[in-house]
Amino acid sequence: QVQLVESGGGLVQAGDSLRLSCAPSGRTFNSYSMGWFRQAPGKEREFVAAVSPAGGSTYYADSVKGRFTISRTNAKNTVFLQMSSLKPEDTAVYYCAAKTLRLDLTSPTYDYWGQGTQVTVSS
Repeated sequence: QVQLVESGGGLVQAGDSLRLSCAPSGRTFNSYSMGWFRQAPGKEREFVAAVSPAGGSTYYADSVKGRFTISRTNAKNTVFLQMSSLKPEDTAVYYCAAKTLRLDLTSPTYDYWGQGTQVTVSS
């Protein structure tokens, strides 16, 4: 019933930008913390960014801090990940996630997950 649908992935050149979107459905996620995670082939899923329910607090992995921006529009229950200055090491499947708790937002212990969208950055 509850699902998260990511979109916006694709193939880009290093230094380019890309904007990912996550559109929750089946439930209102205004009271949920939202996060973005990514997983490269042969690697564990890692935290990228998270945003609090009201959108006032954001968190970023050191590897993306200053380059990525997470935001949300509660009116449409949409979460965005603006990715700039992309690097080849950013290549991964990016997952949107929702969490009822407001703790441990950098941990992959979220309640709902999207199917993922592929982001490939060529050099």
